[in-house]
Amino acid sequence: MKEAIQHLKRSDPVLSGIIDRVGDYGIEFRDPDFETLVKSIVYQQLSGRVASVIFGRVVKAAGGKLTPGSILKLRPGRMRALGLSGQKTAYIRDLARHTRDGKVDFAELLDLPDEAVIERLTEVKGIGAWTAHMFLIFALRRTDVLPLGDLGIRAAIRKAYGFAELPEAAEMQALAARWRPYCTVASWYLWRSLEPNANL
Repeated sequence: MKEAIQHLKRSDPVLSGIIDRVGDYGIEFRDPDFETLVKSIVYQQLSGRVASVIFGRVVKAAGGKLTPGSILKLRPGRMRALGLSGQKTAYIRDLARHTRDGKVDFAELLDLPDEAVIERLTEVKGIGAWTAHMFLIFALRRTDVLPLGDLGIRAAIRKAYGFAELPEAAEMQALAARWRPYCTVASWYLWRSLEPNANL
C-alpha cells in the first residue's frame, strides 16, 4: 500500500494534501459472499443507522446466517415487515435465486476481471453499477475501482478540486487518469476527506 500512496502523492498535489490530513490508509474489508451483497442492497439509499437496524432484523429472522436458502424460506410479506421495501425484498430474493441456481458464483467472482464481475452482478435485479463497484472495492479488494456513480466521491471531488457542480463521469475519469492503477485508494481517501469517521 506504501507504493500506492507514494504514487498518488507524487501524481496529484490535491490528493497528496488529503492523504496528509486523513492519515494512514485503513480500509475495512468484508467477506466476498452472499451476505455482503445482501447487506449492500439493504443499505442502498438509506442512512447507515436505519439500514443497520433493518439488516440486523433480516439476519435474525433468517436464523442468524444469510444464505440463499434462509432468505427464500422467508415469505416476502415477512421480509417487508422487517422494514425492507417491496423493491428491496424482490431484489434480495432475486439474488438468492441467482446464487442458488449458480448464476452468481461467489468463488468464481474472485478470479474474474472487474468488468466481468460488474456484468455478472448487474444481471441481478436491483444490483447496479454502484453496488457492483462497492463489492469490487470492499469484498473483492480490487485496487483500481472508481465508483463513478457514488455521491460521496462526486461531492468530495467537487469540494477538493473546486468544481462548481458535482463532476460528471467524464470529468472524474479525466481526473482519475493520474491515480491509476490505484483508484480504490484515491476513492477511500476522498470518502474520508468528507467523513473522517465513516465505516469504510
